[in-house]
Amino acid sequence: MAMLQPQSLRSRLQTLSKCVCDGARLMVGQGDYAAYAAHIRQTHPDQAPMTELEFFRNRENARFGVGNTSGFRCC
Repeated sequence: MAMLQPQSLRSRLQTLSKCVCDGARLMVGQGDYAAYAAHIRQTHPDQAPMTELEFFRNRENARFGVGNTSGFRCC
């Protein structure tokens, strides 16, 4: 059985770490800002992407139903 090279192991651990962090962010309603910004630049070149702070606030508001008139509230 071949041993993994240190670079290969490091690369795999970094990929795993990113996946775990991304999954945790999604579980609490925080998407990946870099992915959002890349999507906006690619599919909506006429629109300026939100800043990172605006994106964070937008996701927080969506998570807790801020501005929703249907009555959803987390707490």
